[in-house]
Amino acid sequence: MVEKSTGVQLAKEPTTLTPLTFEGIFERMDAVFDTISRRAYDIFERNGRLLGRDWEDWFQAERELFHPVHIHVAESDDALAVKAEVPGFSEKELEINVEPRRIIITGKRESAKEEKKGKTVYCETCSDQLMRIIHLPAEVEAEKATATLKNGILELNMPKTAKAKARTIRIQPKAA
Repeated sequence: MVEKSTGVQLAKEPTTLTPLTFEGIFERMDAVFDTISRRAYDIFERNGRLLGRDWEDWFQAERELFHPVHIHVAESDDALAVKAEVPGFSEKELEINVEPRRIIITGKRESAKEEKKGKTVYCETCSDQLMRIIHLPAEVEAEKATATLKNGILELNMPKTAKAKARTIRIQPKAA
């Protein structure tokens, strides 16, 4: 039996866990490695094929895979609401692309700190990036989507398209 609650389907029956085989563990590791490799290459391409950043691109891909943006999707009869945790990012550092069936959230922030003590100069730079693709349970009107950011929580509200809205119909008696 499956129950729908705020866009998430919960299974009522318990699932049986099967242990991974020795080969299964390595297959899973290969799949994770391939996923990280593809994302690291995407980052490399996006940065204009800038050489010398291999490890930085790799670690960023790992961060995105293992520490994704946490989201909550709620669905009503006529709209979808998405909340995403993006702590430390400002409105200017985030970009949101809304498509009829998905949302792409990207963000990049950089900070620099420099201290001068006598002849010693200490300089530290830090950059952080995020990317999350959210597949929506219904088609939305992208041009009417709104977004707000408060205390590290990004809230998106999007009306459903007319064809995606659920409606209840009455059964008409059959004429004899």
